[in-house]
Amino acid sequence: MAILESITCPQDLRALSDDQLETLAAEIRDVLITTVATNTGHLGPNLGVVELTLAIHRVFDSPRDRVVFDTGHQAYVHKLVTGRNATFGTLRKEGGVSGYPSQAESDHDIVENSHASTSLSYADGIAKAYAIRGEDRHVVAVIGDGALTGGMAWEALNNIAINPRSRLVIVVNDNGRSYTPTIGGLANALTGLRTNPRYEHVLDMVKKRLNAVPGVGPAAYDALHAMKKGLKDALAPQGLFEDLGLKYVGPVDGHDRAAMEHVLAQAKRFNGPVIVHALTRKGYGYDPAEQHEADQFHAPGPFDVQTGAEKPKGRIWTDHFSEAIVEIGERRPDIVAITAAMMHPVGLDKFQARFPERTFDVGIAEQHAATSAAGLAIGGLHPVVAVYATFLNRAFDQVLMDCALHKCGVTFVLDRAGVTGDDGASHNGMWDMSILQVVPGLRLAAPRDVATLREVLDEAVEVDDAPTVVRFPKGPPPEDIPAVGKAGGADVLVRNGTKDVLVVAVGSMASVAVDVADRLVAQGIGVTVVDPRWVMPVDPALVDLAREHQLVVSVEDNGRIGGCGSVLLQTLNDAGVHTPFRLHGIPQEFLDHAKRPAILERIGLTPQALALGIVEDMTALSEGRTLVDADRQP
Repeated sequence: MAILESITCPQDLRALSDDQLETLAAEIRDVLITTVATNTGHLGPNLGVVELTLAIHRVFDSPRDRVVFDTGHQAYVHKLVTGRNATFGTLRKEGGVSGYPSQAESDHDIVENSHASTSLSYADGIAKAYAIRGEDRHVVAVIGDGALTGGMAWEALNNIAINPRSRLVIVVNDNGRSYTPTIGGLANALTGLRTNPRYEHVLDMVKKRLNAVPGVGPAAYDALHAMKKGLKDALAPQGLFEDLGLKYVGPVDGHDRAAMEHVLAQAKRFNGPVIVHALTRKGYGYDPAEQHEADQFHAPGPFDVQTGAEKPKGRIWTDHFSEAIVEIGERRPDIVAITAAMMHPVGLDKFQARFPERTFDVGIAEQHAATSAAGLAIGGLHPVVAVYATFLNRAFDQVLMDCALHKCGVTFVLDRAGVTGDDGASHNGMWDMSILQVVPGLRLAAPRDVATLREVLDEAVEVDDAPTVVRFPKGPPPEDIPAVGKAGGADVLVRNGTKDVLVVAVGSMASVAVDVADRLVAQGIGVTVVDPRWVMPVDPALVDLAREHQLVVSVEDNGRIGGCGSVLLQTLNDAGVHTPFRLHGIPQEFLDHAKRPAILERIGLTPQALALGIVEDMTALSEGRTLVDADRQP
């Protein structure tokens, strides 16, 4: 029987010998590789924390001691040794094991975060709570060097440092990378720690020589050892942490489990906040991952286990944006690009290769990205900030007060908008169109296909007196959907039969709406489908169209509350248009992980479900009945 199969809880790890633990680490890596090769997920980060995770669970007593993983995508090893090995094959599948910590799965998971730089604040609060309640419990926060580039992490460190009795151990998992090499001054300081061997070498040499002197040698060494902080500051910059008032231990080889256990035990005994600096390698133990130059198999698609070759995949929305922004950059020397540690995932790598001096990776710092972009705009350039839609939530104040208030021409490009699926609740980009509706002057576009993406991107970068937003979903785009006419700035995609139903389809829902129209026409119902293209501000032409139809239906892949449909409904009400209105979007809830099509079906955003509802509504209207639970103006 494999050793991993015998591990039902972390306490089982303590009975294993060193040889057994080494075998277990190999077994865990095999499971990680074979599972992610099929299911996809985050491979490189988990391969890099196998020994580190085993050490944490052998030294600390989870779940009594709490372990908080920053970002959470490196918690697969933690899952395997906390009773989820038998179900790990369901990773990221609907109803299966989540790709992030999950309270519903295990008492060992306390924080379900997958947004970076938050773990230290969680851990600070938990540790304070235990101290106030008089509970003898430790808290361990595992945070990567990439996440330490986020300002929130430093806000937390500043507060942790003033609680000297907090039983909090911070493990800095330093692999020099977030998705790609970690950027910034902090990264440079950690690199100095990682690569400078002088401190330990000099201290060992002095210890040997002084202890060899009869009588006075040991006493002299002890005096020197008491001055070790000064020696450390002279030879390596760990003062970066100790100047905050935090005890620092390391750096230590994060793949040396025994060494990790030793320093973690030391940190535990200190009974105050301690930073343990662990050096790891992303993708460790799997040669194709270690040799993968772009991101060490951070989150690969399906791949061949033996060779590491990723299976062929089609072009996605990101690829088309990547090409379009380079073309714009060729024409416009004032275009600059910004991202937050996601150069490859959002497709700015090609722009960076072509215009390195006009490309800025600010690390995991979306707030800084937005305000720095405002500064670039004030300085006469037009910045394009590309991030995942879910991560723009973190920079809302900067979009509002720094970009919009100052009428800065900044274009935000939001990848993975709408339902993303596999990564779960925190990664669905279903909040942006609701959040951004309140920003004065902001203009927001949701392209339906590649041709429209190129059009609205060109239009967005021409706006120099307000922020603009272009958002598109995860995955491959549909075939281009030609317009059959125009209504103001909106594209009319279908105009068939009498003016019975007006379907206003936002972004990726346009292809769904065209399918809905075919089903309605087959039922003898006249339909007009309109793609607004720019959903903020509302095009006045939509008001006129709504007045002419018997029923208005809005469809969007955004939360129903405060989204495009809500604003359109309010606009119609203000204009005195009382046409019955149906609003379709994502329920205002945290969606469990599943494939995007499965989620869309579950929440009723499929052609069949939408068409059925419209047919029922039109039948009710033809019979003079009031629509049940309809979205109505007062």
